[in-house]
Amino acid sequence: MKILFLTDNFPPEVNAPATRTFEHCREWVAAGHEVTVVTCFPNYPIGRVYGGYKNSWRKTEWIDGIKVVRVWTYITSNSGFLKRIIDYISFSVTSFLNGLFCDCDIIVATSPQFFTALSGRTLSFFKRRPWVMEVRDLWPDSIKTVGAMNDGIVLRYFSKEEIWCYRSASKIVVVTDSFKREIVKKGISPDKIFVVKNGANLERFVPRKKSEELLRELGLEGRRVLGYIGTLGMAHKLDFLLDCIKERPDYSLLIVGEGAEKEKIRQKIKDENIKNVVLLDSVPKDKVAEYVALQDAALINLRRDPLFTTVIPSKIFETAAMGVPILLGVDGEARSIVEQYGAGLFYEPENKADFLEKLDTLFGSPQIYDDCRKGGQRLAIDFDRKKLAQKMLDILSQKNK
Repeated sequence: MKILFLTDNFPPEVNAPATRTFEHCREWVAAGHEVTVVTCFPNYPIGRVYGGYKNSWRKTEWIDGIKVVRVWTYITSNSGFLKRIIDYISFSVTSFLNGLFCDCDIIVATSPQFFTALSGRTLSFFKRRPWVMEVRDLWPDSIKTVGAMNDGIVLRYFSKEEIWCYRSASKIVVVTDSFKREIVKKGISPDKIFVVKNGANLERFVPRKKSEELLRELGLEGRRVLGYIGTLGMAHKLDFLLDCIKERPDYSLLIVGEGAEKEKIRQKIKDENIKNVVLLDSVPKDKVAEYVALQDAALINLRRDPLFTTVIPSKIFETAAMGVPILLGVDGEARSIVEQYGAGLFYEPENKADFLEKLDTLFGSPQIYDDCRKGGQRLAIDFDRKKLAQKMLDILSQKNK
């Protein structure tokens, strides 16, 4: 089977969408399929093209047997809603134009922003090939939730396009059971919606000792380290975590990543003279596990909003695979998974008192702490990325009913 995959994030970018797509495509190639990925030149989330690349009309490279076609886009930093929309639209246009020249049996287009899906939908029409919409976020609902856009004519237009994409896709792959339920509520048949959750690469993310050298470099020797590693975005409510850590000077908070809120976080640390926070830029993909291992507990946090009860942050799986206990500020499906396996403790989102209570509970009982470590490793086994890649491949291979 010849698979054409459209995604605006791909390695060497290190965010969750890039990792999921790459690891799935790599497994499909290993199974004997031809995979072409159309993506942009790596720039996320800093909004500058990575070293060794130039934002040109088209460049082809090969990564682990995957044919990667990089196309020109309007590149901007992950801040400023209008500029990001132009970025998304530009990829929709150039991925479509370049996708016309890619041979394929099936087209996969991945969200969260559905301008990529629009490209997949249009390519399907012109190439007379079925297309599959992968939904990793309920966009545009999520942009309204974080306050990036108010309800109005533009948002209503986006919502109509969303429904059109759902209806025209031959199959829809979602990353949570909740997403499936929400899409069914919009009038889409459940028979065309399949759930393939996120997971962890169990060859890369394995328990390991902390790097003493890295601890010294970061000034974290002898400290109990809480960590947040990932996107520093509007949805993640990191100012809440800063407010909490001020109450516990005997802990250090390690924040690693990039995103729209990074400068606000940096300014808050400075203005409030928060001494026990280390804020770092994102690190290369092959270094991520080394930083995950520094954590005595991982903080996974989102705003308190009903929409976020439908999501499962992908960092849950990689953190759990390394045996790091989780303090989870995300209710709903994510909470159910973490509590089912005993991989961590849940605190009510944006509730400081509950956060501090669960922090004390986790570190106040060696038995609870050890149970969370072991529970995480059980969780990871059931969410092995290799198995999930095969599950999605089976879905792509099914003939339409």
